[in-house]
Amino acid sequence: MPEILDNETALLERMAKGDKDAFQVIYYHYAPRIYGKLLKLLHSEDLAAELLQEVFIIVWQKHALIDPGRSFRSYLFKIADNLAIDLFRKANRSTQLINRLLEASIDHYTHTEERLEQKENAFLLQTAIDALPPQRKLVFTLCKLEGKSHDEVSRLLGISTSTVNNHVVKATQFLREYLAGRPDITGMLLLYFLFK
Repeated sequence: MPEILDNETALLERMAKGDKDAFQVIYYHYAPRIYGKLLKLLHSEDLAAELLQEVFIIVWQKHALIDPGRSFRSYLFKIADNLAIDLFRKANRSTQLINRLLEASIDHYTHTEERLEQKENAFLLQTAIDALPPQRKLVFTLCKLEGKSHDEVSRLLGISTSTVNNHVVKATQFLREYLAGRPDITGMLLLYFLFK
């Protein structure tokens, strides 16, 4: 999506005259960008959404003062920055707001850490699975990752169920040993894949 609308000047001229349809087009174009910026600053979806609404309330209240010849994008981002700064100033005087901002930052950090940890765990597990002999890897993948029964895999690959079971047991044993020496992999992930 382009940074500036093709007919932005005309839309701004219409909005300056009080055209609500033009305002709506401008809103839907810029709202996601402003929201993204506010979310990066505040790490809170609720606070970002609140300030986003305030940005466009201010724009509409001052629509008659808008100069279509100047950068509207810069104008919007300046309003968003000022509102965020005001919010942080208020936070200095409000324990409740400080707590809200802190909780949002902690949640953001925790979710980011969890996502990174999940990616690392998945990579470690996949590396271990890739180290299995081809047939054993295939059987393990079908049984443990795709959830197929031993009978289904037996029919699918044309091998006996006891051979399927043998592959699963040996693959599980190998993976347990491979991953046991890696304290960085989450125990729950290991249990999930090896014993489900």
